[in-house]
Amino acid sequence: QAAALPRVAISQPASARVLKFVPQANLTLLDPIITTAAVTYNHAYMVWDLLYGVNSKLEAKPQMAEGHTVSADGRTVLIKLRDGLKFHDGEPVRAQDCAASLERWSIRDPFGQTLRKALDSFGHQDDKTIKVTLKKPFPLLIDAIAIQGSYIMPERMAKTDPFKAITEFVGSGPFRFMDKEFVAGSSAAWQKFD
Repeated sequence: QAAALPRVAISQPASARVLKFVPQANLTLLDPIITTAAVTYNHAYMVWDLLYGVNSKLEAKPQMAEGHTVSADGRTVLIKLRDGLKFHDGEPVRAQDCAASLERWSIRDPFGQTLRKALDSFGHQDDKTIKVTLKKPFPLLIDAIAIQGSYIMPERMAKTDPFKAITEFVGSGPFRFMDKEFVAGSSAAWQKFD
């Protein structure tokens, strides 16, 4: 009689709550602003959200943003936040957080650096409206922040020197990073953010 062959599980039952995977490289750097490593970007997309994301055609689409308006002279862009956005620590996402995050991102990112040549300031009109003031029109502003990973962090984190790594990992993305369980190059864990 032949021995029974092992059965391969094609999918997990609906009650399964853990997904384990092995990335293409070790996750060692956790701050997506100080590295361009794909493994760090994958981590970042789980922890932090973006104002705009891109679809399969690389078109910018609102994510945290409800939408935006551009002044007639092209020098003022107002980006309105969606209602109900919260960080993992329960604090609301404010325009001040977004402005500080965009500022930090733009110093390190090549597209952000190009944008900075036309930029006067990243600011806020109120808690729900980001105000980008430009010296001259920059029609690719929304594309720049959508395509290049301008992750939104709480203002206290976004004010970290962009040449130094953050030491806190609070975001508003689909997963909370379990930093107490992190062992660089060995294991990392995330928990679903309801």
